[in-house]
Amino acid sequence: MDLAERIRTLYERAAEADRDEAREAFAALRAELSAGRVRAAEPDPTAPTGWRVNAWVKQGILVGFRCGDVVAFASPDAASPYLDKDTLPLRPLSAASRVRLVPGGSSVRDGAHLGSGVICMPPMYINIGAWVGDGSLIDSHALVGSCAQVGSGVHVSAGAQIGGVLEPVGALPVIVEDDALVGGNTGLYEGAVVKRRAVIGAGTVLTGSTPIYDLPQGRIIRPAAGEPTVVPEGAVVVPGARAVTAGAGPEWGLSLATPVIVKYRDERTDTRTELEAWIR
Repeated sequence: MDLAERIRTLYERAAEADRDEAREAFAALRAELSAGRVRAAEPDPTAPTGWRVNAWVKQGILVGFRCGDVVAFASPDAASPYLDKDTLPLRPLSAASRVRLVPGGSSVRDGAHLGSGVICMPPMYINIGAWVGDGSLIDSHALVGSCAQVGSGVHVSAGAQIGGVLEPVGALPVIVEDDALVGGNTGLYEGAVVKRRAVIGAGTVLTGSTPIYDLPQGRIIRPAAGEPTVVPEGAVVVPGARAVTAGAGPEWGLSLATPVIVKYRDERTDTRTELEAWIR
């Protein structure tokens, strides 16, 4: 029985699963996730979004939560240790990992993949099941949630929240493809997909069902039934607003926040983001 089959069986058995077997299988899954040999989601050119979810990986993470015991982990204050499941330790890193984990309170859970040249600025957090590609920068106060997939050469700016998606297990996690820029204090949630080279402007919030107003193309991008919102390749998205026309909306002068594509990435946009290369 391969690892995926073992995980599926343990998940289906729920509380009746053999605990030692579950812990062994989950440890094997963490190792595969950390090494990047297994991913919670992976590119699939035949899928409408270009990605497919590996539901068994999410099942395995849930098995890992279930079979763990709460234990003490070391903290700067011996009298106030951290407390977490013993099946969810921190990711071991060394100079051989070729990752810059800058001092100052950041955490990376074991079972998260960090590619070569990734930079982690304090304090930031990367959760189990996440994938961060080569040369990406996770800036201060940023979150890469469980199973989120961040490509290579991506800048996740300070305060950005890339939400985790563990349940339902068949739901696509948040995807940020190669060479995208995620601006400060943005929020990407519910399996939103950001295609390569897109720019998400500071303060933009995207969920899996958010419509996006595309000014250059004169269209409204709405997710298809059962599919998440997809930001097109090279799109530059900023926070916008649209008037509320129902009920007392016009009388009260109400508007709702909405993301707006104001342009598509060009040479001028690339020049403005070139500064990132100098801090690496």
